[in-house]
Amino acid sequence: MRIVVMGAGGVGGYFGAHLAQAGHETVFVARGAHLDAIRRGGFRLEGARGDIVLPSVGATDDLATLDGPADVILFAVKLYDTEAAAAAIRPAVGPQTMVINLQNGVDGPDRLAAVIGNEAVLGGAAYVSALIAEPGVVRYTSDMSKVVFGELDGRVSDRAVAFRDACRSAGFEAEVSSDIRATLWDKFVLLATNAGLTTLLRKPAGEVYTDPEIMALAKELMKEVVAVAAAEGVRTSSDIIERSVALSKSFPPGMYASMYHDLARGRRIEVASLSGLVARRGTELGVPVPHHTSIWCALKPYVDGD
Repeated sequence: MRIVVMGAGGVGGYFGAHLAQAGHETVFVARGAHLDAIRRGGFRLEGARGDIVLPSVGATDDLATLDGPADVILFAVKLYDTEAAAAAIRPAVGPQTMVINLQNGVDGPDRLAAVIGNEAVLGGAAYVSALIAEPGVVRYTSDMSKVVFGELDGRVSDRAVAFRDACRSAGFEAEVSSDIRATLWDKFVLLATNAGLTTLLRKPAGEVYTDPEIMALAKELMKEVVAVAAAEGVRTSSDIIERSVALSKSFPPGMYASMYHDLARGRRIEVASLSGLVARRGTELGVPVPHHTSIWCALKPYVDGD
């Protein structure tokens, strides 16, 4: 397959490296020092389960230079860059192109579709913990290694199944969801909670989820997301709170959400589409969400970085 990775950070870099190693024609879209390093010395993915070294791999900051459309675009940019990045991928989107949204949160697929059209877009959830360790190098920090994606209308399409099989052959787990919106909200229960807590507290999972009082707060944050999802008409899994709690306790002790790393480096943060989205939707739908609203208000001054 011909694959474009739009956003070669932790998520895009991790899955893109596996697909490139498996022999797929892969182009990483990056910028700045990260792009320069990939062009000069290739791309490296490193972590406890083994490294992937790509001495030479396609890299660009301008998809207008690509010769023809991609089969698959993994859309993995930060949420605040959604509309600009969606416009930038247009030269690579053909009639058969799948654009799989692997962003955090739940509103990315609709925002992406508003720019390039519903037909091309699939929702997706990435289960991986990784970050740019240095230009040209992405480091993964947990055993999570999975993507779940699906058509926005619930069809289990041939193109989705074909890419699922390509992912599995490349060495990571993949599933096709027949209700990707429910899948995204299921993930969002822990994602919004973990991002908010580890960023607000500036503490890793090992300190956050072993404290009984903080764990009790985490459960309340999770319940707020479930309540907003229900008001949106989305049925989350009946055991999603229990599964989210169990997963939080299984995180590596030193793991932070990616939003914390952005805050620590003085970069823009995605909180407007995480706790901020829960706060806004809760207000609109008449659902009390005091805890996510507090996190949103506490982190709002850092939305645009230092």
